Amino acid sequence: MRGLFVTGTDTGVGKSVLSACLLAAMAAAGEPVRAYKPVLTGLDDETDATGTPGAGARWPPDHELLAAASGMRPEQVAPLRFGLAVSPHLAAALAGERIEPSELVALARGRGREGTLIVEGVGGLLVPLADSYTVLDLAADLALGLVIAARPGLGTINHTLLTLQAARAATLDVRAVVLTPWPFQPGEIERSNRDTIARLGSVEVHTLAALPGPDPAAMAEAGEVLPWRRWLGEHAIG
Repeated sequence: MRGLFVTGTDTGVGKSVLSACLLAAMAAAGEPVRAYKPVLTGLDDETDATGTPGAGARWPPDHELLAAASGMRPEQVAPLRFGLAVSPHLAAALAGERIEPSELVALARGRGREGTLIVEGVGGLLVPLADSYTVLDLAADLALGLVIAARPGLGTINHTLLTLQAARAATLDVRAVVLTPWPFQPGEIERSNRDTIARLGSVEVHTLAALPGPDPAAMAEAGEVLPWRRWLGEHAIG
């Protein structure tokens, strides 16, 4: 299975936009791509894919965004969808449903047989998908290279280093950290955060510029700046 697992330091840090940009760039380069977000919550919330309240007209829900970038149907991207903006295990319980980890893994592997796979996690690594199964557990089961989306501003050093620590403790293969949305004119704090995370986290750090909306060409251009070919080439699993 060839692909990447995109996680975040928290919810609303740009995982969906980063994932869509990677998919769009790969598709533009002729790669057959598939997107997979195992569980989607918060469809009743007036928050768009960038995490900006009230901007829903500009950015579609995550599964629609990833579907547009990968040429899939939204329901294929996110098989489990819930209205409440709560953690997946709670959303399922409130809906009278049960999330089966083995089914999440099987669906991901099925998608991976169809093309290069981008899996977008839910919130951060320790978010529970089921009572005793977290996003980190899913990432470990899929064994894809890990890309971490993080904010560029205040607080990101702690959140990002903790995420790196959790990922490496579980022997996940961290490819990079991507700070997003990276401002057009970054200030001293953004530049310092980027350099500090790279140094203290012993990780390569890239940036993804802010995008005005889900234009496929703009997303492909932004994603092409990232070294996704190297990330895939260094971690292609059979």
